[in-house]
Amino acid sequence: MGFLSFVVYLSLLLAFYTSSHVYGNSELEALMELKTSLDPDNRILRTWTKEGGGDPCSGSFEGVFCNEHRKVANISLQGKGLSGKLSPAVSKLKCLSGLYLHYNSLSGEIPREVSNLTELTDLYLNVNNLSGVIPSEIGSMASLQVLQLCCNQLTGELPQEMGSLKRLMALALQHNRLIGAIPPSLGNLGMLKRLDLSFNRFSGPIPTRLSSIRSLEILDVTNNSLSGAVSSGFGRLSEEFKSENNPGLCGVGFSRLRACTAFDESGVNVDGLGLTIPNRNDTAYPNHNPEYAKVHCNQTHCSKPARFSQAAVVAGVITVTITMTGIVFLIIIRYRRRKQKIGSTCDPSDGRLSIDQAKEFQFHSRSASPLVRLEYCNGWDPVGDGGNGLGSSQEYLNKYRFNMEEIESATQYFSEVNLLGKSKFSAVYKGVLRDGSAVAIRSISITSCKSEEAEFVNGLSLLFSLRHENIVKLRGFCCSKSRSECFLIYDFVPKGTLSSYLDIREGSDQVLDWSKRVSIITGIAKGIQYLHSNEANRPAIVHQNISTEKVLIDHQFNPLISDSGLPKLLADDIVFSALKTSAAMGYLAPEYINTGRFTQKSDIYAFGVIVLQVVSGKCMLTSSIRTGAKSLIFEDFVDANLKGEFSESEASKLGELGLACTLELPEERPNVEEVMEELSQISFSF
Repeated sequence: MGFLSFVVYLSLLLAFYTSSHVYGNSELEALMELKTSLDPDNRILRTWTKEGGGDPCSGSFEGVFCNEHRKVANISLQGKGLSGKLSPAVSKLKCLSGLYLHYNSLSGEIPREVSNLTELTDLYLNVNNLSGVIPSEIGSMASLQVLQLCCNQLTGELPQEMGSLKRLMALALQHNRLIGAIPPSLGNLGMLKRLDLSFNRFSGPIPTRLSSIRSLEILDVTNNSLSGAVSSGFGRLSEEFKSENNPGLCGVGFSRLRACTAFDESGVNVDGLGLTIPNRNDTAYPNHNPEYAKVHCNQTHCSKPARFSQAAVVAGVITVTITMTGIVFLIIIRYRRRKQKIGSTCDPSDGRLSIDQAKEFQFHSRSASPLVRLEYCNGWDPVGDGGNGLGSSQEYLNKYRFNMEEIESATQYFSEVNLLGKSKFSAVYKGVLRDGSAVAIRSISITSCKSEEAEFVNGLSLLFSLRHENIVKLRGFCCSKSRSECFLIYDFVPKGTLSSYLDIREGSDQVLDWSKRVSIITGIAKGIQYLHSNEANRPAIVHQNISTEKVLIDHQFNPLISDSGLPKLLADDIVFSALKTSAAMGYLAPEYINTGRFTQKSDIYAFGVIVLQVVSGKCMLTSSIRTGAKSLIFEDFVDANLKGEFSESEASKLGELGLACTLELPEERPNVEEVMEELSQISFSF
């Protein structure tokens, strides 16, 4: 009996590895079908070939990345110039979690078979030439977190089945040709953060149920044909509720909406109950289509069981019996293997690929590029699990960790189009996270960072503790051994640097009016005051490198100081090299040459330079500007672009403040509290 059991065990083991091999071959065949469809001229995907064994997980297949079980997990081909179509064969890649085909020239319809990708979390098909309707079957993709379909030529109505995507965080459908009502079922998307329906042809009211989604941060319905009263619940979104160019909309408490009339309120609004009356022949509502019902009822969530033939039932029983027997043996086999990290239906382990759990996973790839690989720096990782007894600091920072998949996806794999700036030791990219929020991502070479783990970790902890309305917020970080870089993820500040508003030509619409200049100066002072104060959870900070390049401007023209505390992460030689630019622009306090030290008074000196720059509108301060400020000769001191539209009393006080802050001896300069006192005396009456 024991020998027989051993034979059965070996047979099942052989069958398991044989099936794995066959499965691998099926993925190869699926990729080859996909290649033919996406790249019919074989110009882009030449590395996708069966030659030499044709192993998709060898690293030779461009844009294909596998998990550690050697199953295709991500396909990243954004911006490659693909001109074909998306083949239904993609549905055969059962372990696919990310499909990134945006910024290409793909045409044709979205295949409904894509809904078979039950592990897919990210579907990026935006900025292509896709046409046809959005398949209602997408509503069954329970793992989907990001659906990007914007900037195509999609038509028809938005399927009400979209309301079943319970994990969806970002839905982008802007710039298409979608029509009809916005389905009230979208109000069921409890994790939705961003919904963009702008530049379509939607009509009818905005479903009230959308306002009850607590996680919703952005709703954009600009340029549609919507009508009716807008729920006051959307008021909490403030400026992130965008409804321009919908003349039929009205509401109370919205600055950009007209007040409702009796005519607006005469219509019956049943969207709160989720009631819709679709055209039963309309393909956008396939539940009313017999052909759809025939397909749909083969899925597990059908309300009525399908009728199977007797033969099918018998075959099903036999299949289930064999499968269960095999599972028992497979459980024994798997139990003896080490605990695996990637969770999917392709491997029976807990968890699923998500932002919160990304640190649990690691993709396998031999290519030089770490694109969409979830790698947490086995080796150089100052805050890794094996940190040298860093204790609470390490635990504190873990909640801010990002992974390389998110970084590379956000920046379009560090596309030059997204590059905001570059220096000898770092580069800054604009990015969009999976939830649709805009960020600025600074990459820093590992060799430019502090070499001691404790110093680096303490520096990171300090940066994350900074929370003020005039300080750019650090949202997260990522350290990559394969790229030898550390990434800092900040909130994106949309209107650029303060320096871009200096030396403006006459008549430019970028000229800051006087009230904005005073407000910006005051905001910078508030930020410095926060840095210089001793808080309960951190010591006072000297910025060391404040300049108009380090002050960013947001939508409301509020100033935010960037790079606060950054020297705490950088090697000393990098910090010193950055001072060359600061000295050249006149921000470096004179005493630094003698002492080699930064103090709060050196920050005050740089602030004084900024005050004079903002008032004069000039990047470089000349002796005539200082003389004009001292002698109150406004023609030499105040920006001529203002054409005399400024307060002379405020200008004189700001001139005095700027000069006082830039006195040669640090002890003669005011501290930040005295600066705030001086600013509080400015009337802001203009």
